[in-house]
Amino acid sequence: MMLRHAIESFDDPRMAPYRNMRSQVEPLGAGLFVAEGEKVVRRLLLSPHGVASVLLPPEWLDDYTPIIEARPEPIDTFVAPKEILSQLTGFKMFQGVLALGRVPAPATLPEILALPRPRLLAAVDGVVNAVNVGLVLRNAVAMGVQALVVGETSAHPYLRRSVRTCMGTVFKIPYLLTPDLVATLRQLRDAGIACLAAHPHTDEVLLPDARLDRDACIVLGSEGEGIRPAVREACDQRVVVPMQSGVDSLNVGNASAVFFYEAWRQRRLTPQCS
Repeated sequence: MMLRHAIESFDDPRMAPYRNMRSQVEPLGAGLFVAEGEKVVRRLLLSPHGVASVLLPPEWLDDYTPIIEARPEPIDTFVAPKEILSQLTGFKMFQGVLALGRVPAPATLPEILALPRPRLLAAVDGVVNAVNVGLVLRNAVAMGVQALVVGETSAHPYLRRSVRTCMGTVFKIPYLLTPDLVATLRQLRDAGIACLAAHPHTDEVLLPDARLDRDACIVLGSEGEGIRPAVREACDQRVVVPMQSGVDSLNVGNASAVFFYEAWRQRRLTPQCS
């Protein structure tokens, strides 16, 4: 259901959540996240996630009206010219379409363990850059990863830049927030899920030789420090992408794409293996 409102000034108090959108943390504290861009907002409205409001210029209203009207909840739909939108956000907007979604509750460990087998999970350790988390998410959904485990030292997957970078694919994947990634990896191992550390400085296992057609969790670390030693020790194996000499590592977005593709390739060859 659409509740339409015309906005004539960026000082309108109803615009406060959008004025604060450049803060990475404030919307999350209120249980909200910012969806930015035409495709991302459209995917949010077509998802089961709750939507609090939409903000758009008049030229997009006709396109979005049927989608908003089809939603079960009342949605405040603010219509404002692009000049006001640019004042609100502090930067020039090409499409000018924004929305506030309600952050979904994290998955629980039992819910993750109940996923269909062979289970394929990803975990991030020390990935503090929201753009990098978004890259991991986009690659994960594209390659069939079933859930993302977010360690205590990584950025929340519903930060604005993460949602924007992953183009809304975060709406399609459950996430588990853990206060202790080491303990969670041990619980996954106890449940029969092999935990594989993506680690560039190892000769333990080359990626093509790793078993990714079974229950597995691929653990990814930050570009600067990589995976913390305690997290590496909590994994079953350290796995490296074979590379030419002179290149010591890939950034986490590229590394995740390579690892997730290899998992997809192996599972395509042996889809019933567990």
